[in-house]
Amino acid sequence: MTSLDPGYGATPLEPDEADALTPTARALLGDDPQRADVYDVEQEISDEVSLALAAVVVEGRVALSELLTDGFIREVHRRLYGDIWTWAGVYRLTEKSVGIDPVQIAVELRQSLDTIVYRWEHTEDWSARELGIAVHAEAVRIHPFVDGNGRVTRLLADLVFFAAQDASDGLLTYDWNVEKRQYIDLLRAYDRTRDPRELASFIPVMEVD
Repeated sequence: MTSLDPGYGATPLEPDEADALTPTARALLGDDPQRADVYDVEQEISDEVSLALAAVVVEGRVALSELLTDGFIREVHRRLYGDIWTWAGVYRLTEKSVGIDPVQIAVELRQSLDTIVYRWEHTEDWSARELGIAVHAEAVRIHPFVDGNGRVTRLLADLVFFAAQDASDGLLTYDWNVEKRQYIDLLRAYDRTRDPRELASFIPVMEVD
């Protein structure tokens, strides 16, 4: 899912992408950064942020209801990308080939998360595994950010899955190393049905070390 395509490392950033780098990133990466250089820094930060947030959730210092808010998603995105990109934590303002109209993002994301929280608290038709995938698929459908939507929504799903499980039985996490074409097809199926169960069955889980 996250491996680089052949030749990716030798590809420079487009001018508009380079303009969106923070001063910190410019000082670190130099005047003509390659995409792979940026990716390496993003991955290092992602690993650190993911471990820190997972620890907070597993220790019970953040409730499930707090995870399922638009403010928390923006904060996670800011922590993942704030050292590199000026658009970190900010909803996109332009149309993309995927996602909803940007003017609808704030309201749609908040309402979607509220609906998911209500359903989890008042019904028993989703497992913890399905809940995390529902959150992931719904956020992907909305596609709130300029970039980094995949990474932030996968991390959010992991955190929600942790928070919804009974830790006394040991913890499971998702294995996101899946076949990409089928994964995308199942995300599109979710867009039509709003049913996360088939996608949840497709994405494996594994024990946390």
